[in-house]
Amino acid sequence: LSNPPVSLKQVFNKDKTFRPKRKFEPGTQRFELHKRAQASLNSGVDLKAAVQLPSGEDQNDWVAVHVVDFFNRINLIYGTICEFCTERTCPVMSGGPKYEYRWQDDLKYKKPTALPAPQYMNLLMDWIEVQINNEDIFPTSVGKCKEEVLKHKLPFILVLSMFSSHIFRDIKAVEQQVGSRRDQK
Repeated sequence: LSNPPVSLKQVFNKDKTFRPKRKFEPGTQRFELHKRAQASLNSGVDLKAAVQLPSGEDQNDWVAVHVVDFFNRINLIYGTICEFCTERTCPVMSGGPKYEYRWQDDLKYKKPTALPAPQYMNLLMDWIEVQINNEDIFPTSVGKCKEEVLKHKLPFILVLSMFSSHIFRDIKAVEQQVGSRRDQK
C-alpha cells in the first residue's frame, strides 16, 4: 500500500480541511492576551499556570482567546494528518472504541447521525468557524464579551476536545499501521 505524497496545496485547501487562523489585531488588548498565552504555552511551563487568568484581565476575553487558539492548533494538526483520515480508514467519527460522535444540526441532520469522520470533521470545522466569526459570541473588541456569552464558549472546548480525541487516538493508530507497512517494504 503506497500513499502518494500530499502537496501543501492539498493540505491547505480551504475547501477541504484547512481553515486560515483567526488573527487578533496588533495593538489590541486581545492581541496582547494572545501573545501572553503563546509565550506561556511555548515556554515549557506548567500548563496549569499557562491557562490561569492573568491578574487584571477579563475572564471572558481570556477564555475567548484560548478557544480560538485551540481551534487554530487543532485545525493545523488535522491539516497535517488528514491523509490518514478517509472514509475507508475512519468510517465513523469516534474517540476510541467507547465513544462514537454523531452529527446533528438545524439544517440537514435533524437527528443525531453517524457520519464518516472526514465528513463529520468538515461539518464541525465549518460550524466552529461560523461561530468564531460571530461577533455576538466571539467579539473582537475587548470588554464586549458579555457574562452570559462565556457559557457559549464551553461547548467549543468540549467539541474541540472530541475532535482532538479522534485525531490523537484513531488517526494515530492508522498512521502507525501505514508507517509499519512502509517499514516492511
